[in-house]
Amino acid sequence: MIPLRDIARAKLNLTLEVLGRRSDGYHELRSLVAFAVLGDEIELELGAPLDLATQGRFADKLSGDNLIIRAAEAAFAAAPGVKFGRFRLIKQLPVAAGLGGGSADAAAALRLIARANPGALSEAAMASIAARLGSDITVCLASRPALMTGRGESVEPVQGLPACGVLLANPGVQRPAAAVYAELRADDLRASPLVAQGAPDFHGDFEQLIAYALPRLNDLEAPAARLVPEIREVLAALLALDAPHLVRLSGSGPTCFALFASEEDAKREADRLTGEFPNWWIEASSLDS
Repeated sequence: MIPLRDIARAKLNLTLEVLGRRSDGYHELRSLVAFAVLGDEIELELGAPLDLATQGRFADKLSGDNLIIRAAEAAFAAAPGVKFGRFRLIKQLPVAAGLGGGSADAAAALRLIARANPGALSEAAMASIAARLGSDITVCLASRPALMTGRGESVEPVQGLPACGVLLANPGVQRPAAAVYAELRADDLRASPLVAQGAPDFHGDFEQLIAYALPRLNDLEAPAARLVPEIREVLAALLALDAPHLVRLSGSGPTCFALFASEEDAKREADRLTGEFPNWWIEASSLDS
């Protein structure tokens, strides 16, 4: 039987505002999220016992509990009798990199299970599973541009994200997000956050996207750079490229990105950066609108 296939796209936090630490221990966030047209590959071979095989460039960096198996087990608990089988993860994205890799993998597994079992898992059931398994999995279910709020479980679609190029660079250092949030030492959230004006509509205008993102920083960038000094080197290298419009850390890092007006610009600068830093993970892509 031909396996079902999906792509767990890399998640980028174009902005990431931390509004405060909540009483439940989570942080209240507001983040503009987009997805690159690259990611891990996930396959599901139906009929086999539940299992996970891993391969790919970063497979040897995986360890411990895997969200793909947890997602499958949660789907079975929500809808006993659903069919699944043997998953294969081709790990193309760095691990603990600020790209939502594990969350995107779990979301892709849920999409594959839903495809294999039409009607068995409602959108509400999948959203409930995603929210329980991890904060980023909800936005990764659709893998579409969104304004993410709360601890990540509230997702509002963003319209009109323009076509543009993105260059991703990772210095090869892992840093769990929990350590970065601890280093942030955010103040307690003393009141309900102000209601945002809603998700933006960029009308396909690249300049509107940049104008929105520039004043809204990634609040995790400074604490992440204190823990991983290599992040400052990556950011400086991206800023030194030709005509990047936005340079920033993604999520808790250490992956950084630069936005360009076109994918061709991003690919040209990726070739240049790879020549200067051959030991970094460097990829050029576009944002999926």
